[in-house]
Amino acid sequence: MPAAIAAAAIGQTVVVVTADNSSDEIASLFARLAEEKRVQGLLVSNDPLFMTRRVQLAILAARYALPALYAFREQAEAGGLISYGSDLADRDRQVGHYVGRVLKGEKPADLPVLQATKFELVLNMQTAKALALQIPAKLLTLADEVIE
Repeated sequence: MPAAIAAAAIGQTVVVVTADNSSDEIASLFARLAEEKRVQGLLVSNDPLFMTRRVQLAILAARYALPALYAFREQAEAGGLISYGSDLADRDRQVGHYVGRVLKGEKPADLPVLQATKFELVLNMQTAKALALQIPAKLLTLADEVIE
């Protein structure tokens, strides 16, 4: 897991937790993490569950003062601290291009596998202020969008 390797390089550890689609289970998971007081932040995976629960996750992260990094801009727009991931609009354009090629007669098996080429960094400064975090100026300049 790349996150675990990166964390180890700076003397940190990654704890993987999972939840089902129950909002009660997600809330109790946050409460348990806060009780343990060893969690300093969250790295939320790009699972569709977490996209549908983005508002709940942002509220719980704020309630328990846990900085969180998300995979999609919509999660930062919903109150998450930071998102970094592929640009979904760009991905959708690529899918549309593929569909067009298939409709023109190309075989799907003959088409190359594409990976995301456009990524975006979104910072939510309202959340940073609520968590009393100072965002480095360099990170602000690298951001594709800063939500005030």
